[in-house]
Amino acid sequence: MTTPAGPPHGDGDAEREADGDAAPEAASESAPEAAPEPTPGPDAEPAAEPAAEPDPEPEPAPDEPADTAEAAAGNAEAPAPGDPAPGDPAERPDELGAPKKPRRRHRGLRIAAICTAVVVLIGGGGLWYVYEQLNGNITTDTATETQLKVHESERPTEGPTKAENVLLIGSDNRGSGNEQYGHDTGTQRSDTTILLHLSADRSSATAMSIPRDLMTHVPECQAPDGHTVKATFEQFNWAFQFGGAACTIRTVENMTHIRIDHHLIVDFAGFKKMVNAIGGVDVCLKEPVHDIDAQLDLPAGKQKLNGAQALGFVRARESIGDGSDTQRMERQQDFLASLIKKVRSNGVLLNPVKLYPLLSAATSSLTADPGLDSLNELYDLVHSLQKTPTGAVHFLTVPQEPYVNDHNRDQLIQPDADGLFTTLREDRPVAVAPDSSSGDSGAKPSPDASGSSTASPSTAPTYHGTTADRDICDKN
Repeated sequence: MTTPAGPPHGDGDAEREADGDAAPEAASESAPEAAPEPTPGPDAEPAAEPAAEPDPEPEPAPDEPADTAEAAAGNAEAPAPGDPAPGDPAERPDELGAPKKPRRRHRGLRIAAICTAVVVLIGGGGLWYVYEQLNGNITTDTATETQLKVHESERPTEGPTKAENVLLIGSDNRGSGNEQYGHDTGTQRSDTTILLHLSADRSSATAMSIPRDLMTHVPECQAPDGHTVKATFEQFNWAFQFGGAACTIRTVENMTHIRIDHHLIVDFAGFKKMVNAIGGVDVCLKEPVHDIDAQLDLPAGKQKLNGAQALGFVRARESIGDGSDTQRMERQQDFLASLIKKVRSNGVLLNPVKLYPLLSAATSSLTADPGLDSLNELYDLVHSLQKTPTGAVHFLTVPQEPYVNDHNRDQLIQPDADGLFTTLREDRPVAVAPDSSSGDSGAKPSPDASGSSTASPSTAPTYHGTTADRDICDKN
């Protein structure tokens, strides 16, 4: 590259300052102690002008002061001919030789990446915290599992399909914040017990209520405190009160010959929280209800019950209907059907924002066997029910009638009860229909002329009951 001669009357130092940054590599390759170029004398011929460049920068005027030209050259850091033009921010080098604008862009990308990583870590940590919190809410019932293993040889064999049987136990524990519902005696009774059968393909589900006053054979059991409870013929809820969940499960298995795969225990507080979590449940009352024991004071007609009101509604006995436990179970079934319908219609199971309060309420007052004591296992079970149409979720009570020796107790109706147990055990469909004579869901199967259960068009035996899609205010 041809080096232009210095200005006619310029300072040699200014020329070297202007050119010094233009070709650092060339300077480094020159001889170590090269002799300086001679300064042109006053009588020397001026060097030939370089070839004209397109749109050259104007040279300082001959009579411009040298210090002004030097300042201009120092401030502008003029490049050598052929280098990028000054003023181009995309190509102007900085002190490290890197383009300035890309450097700012790369710095912005790094900052954005760091911020994204922080958000992801915080979000992931938050989700993990919520997951662990919900998991930690669940109480694992290992004692029941231990007791059931001791009596494994006495239990029914597991079914050949993926059908599942879950025993739902509603505990009337008066401790742990439930003192307002009665004196805490240190024992629990099964206020409500439901055997939930889920078909293998989840095309149907049957919730069979077992009366608390049903007379049945309770096997010898080990009580939670370790002492042995002798076998007896007693009312059903006696098994839970004195023998705990393991004794209740074995009593149900002895009666139905259905293998119980899992069990869940929910107390009063958990029930109230779940109802409140979904914003209440609608019910209809033919008459006003005033029940001091159930702490219930409701007008007639359709209304939305909060958690405390809902608990009183499903527990009330003498103040609603004929005061029987049978009618109370029917009311519980109607309420559960309305609750399921509310949850399904609101899309709670598929909406994490709506699902979290329900899961938090359920897990905080839930005791489960080791097979259902994690959030994943519970969610998988509940989510699988999304496949079941509400019209195929059946509620019924085991066929029963007043006990012959005490009309305040119940006994099974045979062979209808065994027929229902066999149907569920073999994972065959069950149909339900309301009792047309009373207008209420009944407990007994509909008999035909021969006295056997009426069969639906699909040959499924039909029992008095209700379904989850039925309007609680439209009972015929």
